[in-house]
Amino acid sequence: MVYAVRYCVNHYIFAICSKKQYEMWILLFHGHFSNDTENENKSNPNINFKLMYMKQSMKSKGFERRLLLIMWGLFLSLGAFAQQISIKGHVVDATGEPVIGASVVEGSTTNGTITDMDGNFSLKVSPKSTLTVSFIGYATQTVPVNGKTSLTITLKEDTEVLDEVVVIGYGTMKKSDLTGAISSVSSKDLMKQPSPSLGAALQGRATGLQVISSGAPGDNVSMKIRGIGSINNSDPLLVIDGVPTDVPLNMINMDDVETVDVLKDASATAIYGSRGAYGVIIITTKKGKSDASRFNFKASYGIEKAIRTLDLLDATQFASLHNEMMTANGQPQNPLFEDPTSLGRGTNWTDELFQTAVTQNYSLNYSGGNDKTTYYVSAAYFNQEGIVRTTQYERYTVQFNMDTQMNNWLKMGNKLSLNHDIKQKGEYSIKNTMLALPTQAIKNDDGSWAGPVGLPMYVGDIANPIGKMMTNSTATKGFNVLGNIYAEVKPWEWLTFKTIVGVQALFWDDKGWSPKYDWQPISQPESYASRKYNKSLTLLWDNTLTFNKTFAEKHQLTVMVGSSAQSNTYEYLSGSIMGFISPTAQQLDNGTLEPTVNGNGSDWALLSYLGRLNYTYDNKYLLTATIRRDGSSRFSKQNRWSNFPSVSLAWRLSEEPFFKKSFWLSDVKIRAGYGLTGNQASVGNYAYASTIQTIQYNFNGTQVNAIAPSVMPNPNVRWEEVEQYNIGADLTLVDSRINLSLDAYVKNTNDMLVNMVVPISTGYSDINVPKINAGQMRNKGFEVSVSSRNLVGEFSWDTSLNASYNKNEIIRLNGDVPMYFDNNIHSVGHPVSSFYGYVTNGIFQTQEEVDRYAIQTQGNDPYNRTSAGDIRFKDLNNDGVINDKDRTYLGNPTPTWIFSMNNSFAWKGFDLEIFLQGAAGNKIYNANRASLEAMSVAQNQMTTVLDRWRGEGTSNSMPRAVFGDPNKNGRVSNRFIEDGKYLRLKNVTLGYTLPAAWSKKAAMSSVRFFVSGQNLLTLTRYTGLDPEISGSGNDNNVYPIARNITFGASVSF
Repeated sequence: MVYAVRYCVNHYIFAICSKKQYEMWILLFHGHFSNDTENENKSNPNINFKLMYMKQSMKSKGFERRLLLIMWGLFLSLGAFAQQISIKGHVVDATGEPVIGASVVEGSTTNGTITDMDGNFSLKVSPKSTLTVSFIGYATQTVPVNGKTSLTITLKEDTEVLDEVVVIGYGTMKKSDLTGAISSVSSKDLMKQPSPSLGAALQGRATGLQVISSGAPGDNVSMKIRGIGSINNSDPLLVIDGVPTDVPLNMINMDDVETVDVLKDASATAIYGSRGAYGVIIITTKKGKSDASRFNFKASYGIEKAIRTLDLLDATQFASLHNEMMTANGQPQNPLFEDPTSLGRGTNWTDELFQTAVTQNYSLNYSGGNDKTTYYVSAAYFNQEGIVRTTQYERYTVQFNMDTQMNNWLKMGNKLSLNHDIKQKGEYSIKNTMLALPTQAIKNDDGSWAGPVGLPMYVGDIANPIGKMMTNSTATKGFNVLGNIYAEVKPWEWLTFKTIVGVQALFWDDKGWSPKYDWQPISQPESYASRKYNKSLTLLWDNTLTFNKTFAEKHQLTVMVGSSAQSNTYEYLSGSIMGFISPTAQQLDNGTLEPTVNGNGSDWALLSYLGRLNYTYDNKYLLTATIRRDGSSRFSKQNRWSNFPSVSLAWRLSEEPFFKKSFWLSDVKIRAGYGLTGNQASVGNYAYASTIQTIQYNFNGTQVNAIAPSVMPNPNVRWEEVEQYNIGADLTLVDSRINLSLDAYVKNTNDMLVNMVVPISTGYSDINVPKINAGQMRNKGFEVSVSSRNLVGEFSWDTSLNASYNKNEIIRLNGDVPMYFDNNIHSVGHPVSSFYGYVTNGIFQTQEEVDRYAIQTQGNDPYNRTSAGDIRFKDLNNDGVINDKDRTYLGNPTPTWIFSMNNSFAWKGFDLEIFLQGAAGNKIYNANRASLEAMSVAQNQMTTVLDRWRGEGTSNSMPRAVFGDPNKNGRVSNRFIEDGKYLRLKNVTLGYTLPAAWSKKAAMSSVRFFVSGQNLLTLTRYTGLDPEISGSGNDNNVYPIARNITFGASVSF
């Protein structure tokens, strides 16, 4: 404990002082005020002078410094007991310079010291113990004492960061040699939190990568790199073990992942050509090591609960509201609501919807090998119940990776992943459950599901949401295979040929069942069953030839050329039928009424030629140039081929003779890049050709079958082209303790695909229309990433921080005509999917105010016109009428800022992880609140309506309750637009690893126990269930994120 305190004080002083001041601190308070070196100090005039100077300085600083000196001496005295032999040592770096302030600790004890300004130390230890020597910026060394009384220890610079290998397209590269913008996430970072999927674990871990989690079990996350690149699909390309794939990330066992590399700028992604327009995520799975065999087992058990629920009216409150609502519209009140207080609290529907759920995860893997063959085998089971009853996800995965060095010139291997998952859910609706009336029971006295009985104006029209959830069900079962086989031929050390054959086979079937029932308000007289079987097969064949050689010790050249061929075939078959005699016989053969059969298929192919050149001169100047030529079956012959080039440069400024490396700044690299990439996934497989459909029409009173075109062809359709510029810098600061990366970019999406205007006179559909290359979009922003090693040694503390800013703007559309959908709009000069609607201006307090204002809803009927208590909307065009022309832009649903911070602590066997994540700069349309504060139909409402307008001056924000809403108070407006920014305590994990001696007694190499909390605290102004909303920012019946507490253990043999 004494040493731990002393160690922390030294590092705190190191953090706040200059290097020279720190040396003086070490001189004064450690080595030269200890008994072991007192005589040496007297014989050294330079040291005596420094001592005198520092002592005098201490005296002049006052009583506080003297008190600190006395306390420090007490620490040293306490650490002098229980020692056996005295050992003296000298710690230097690779150049022979002394390392000042290096930590020297005996074995796993707290007995330790710190080197003085000459790199010397003295310590009493056990003669058979070991010394652990560490210092920031140097690799930690463990040195056996072996009874020696004198040691000289040379610390080597910690090059782990610079020598870290990053996976790039069709190869690897040292991180220090990168010229593009790439973020890497290691398995160590991923395993710190027990996330339900790999996608969720990536949230906040890489700059520029926006991940929005889905709360529903088994649902995939939404991911975007550097903003939304198109009004169409702008998801990044996923590459797993070299195979481009479209599998959801939740099918991957996180324990199998070695690294995740996020390629962001065009100079990094252009090697993937027409598939790399919106970034690339490369996932590399683990492989065995030849040094030793290892068996690992991990198990965890967690519980989940909803983070928050909305406060809803009870039966008494709703009945009072309903009476007021009907009276305001001149309608008779519900006789059952004559005395609202007699109804009590009524039914709490959300209590029946949500549950405390359980999550279980078990995985084991075995790896090892020898000098020729390595292997990695794993199996895992994952089971997640949802916080909404009936929702559940199960996953089984098996991984088998092997590499074999056949001889000195041939290497072969394979990576194979098998996955089976099951996703089940009932027909639930979170929104309808909240809207269900508290005056209605869930079940009748006979145990059957109750329904609203009576006039809809009194009881509403929402069928029993709990009954439908528990009765109607759907299930999806998936069987997935992803793998590759490769051969690597190396006839010379400088030349490598690699061929890889990959396969992705996805099979999934959907099953739906709904039994017959006679509930109110609408019965279902016949049972209904449906099936759908899907098959997708993707084949890949890549070949690359790589030349890598260094000339004259300064010129390093790497040239890669290759080809890639990929094809996909998709087919589906579906059917449905009604009329089942027994609910236990749910096969389609057992149905008797209205059978339907559907089926279709499609295919596409991509052929590519690619090349990359990397040149480095004297470790100072770096050049990367790539070219890829893609040919896609999705386009006509005249537009089938396109080229995607890129170039990037880097200058390692710190290697220049004029650059003086210092304690504060030791490494500087400046980067710049430009490139073109493409997108062809949004086109459709046959957009350039006519597609036909079978129709029926009436010919002389007879139904006749015919074939007709479904969509007008567009033979001129071509790739969406993304042009990107990037500049960046990588810096190493404060004696290699801090690594800083900065990037700024402009990303232009040219020839963006937008809908074509098709007149109905052409004979083609004016709804299902082709896409044309008539749009343009721009994203620009910057990214900051900081990692620091604050403390090293027995107590370590690391921090990582990243922040990304992105501004999105639509530059051009088809004729610049806005595109309206939901509560959003695509419009030139504004961000994609901007909110669009009316602007409120308070509430009318008197009828005189209504009469003097612009016309909203006019008429002579006092019950069906704008009246006092209604919302006043701004007349933006000043024409005296409130209509569609008064709508305007209400906000951006996409965050402009995403950020995170992670702190990792370790002390002895304990480790602590604290991870914060958030977003800002966006708005959310709270569509749930638009229904739950409507006060216009027989649906339950939130308790916020208790502050509604009831007379002049009673409210200026919550309008009156009136049946039918004649003023359209619930129209899309800024009333329901809310600030979407949030800061979330995403994860806190506390772990403890048993001492190695304890584990070895049980024949285990390591044992770790942990407890982890997910989504523990969210700071936000948003009033909905959760501010993490994907897509167009509409919070409408969205499955909320859950709070999770997980307990687990991992064992290694």
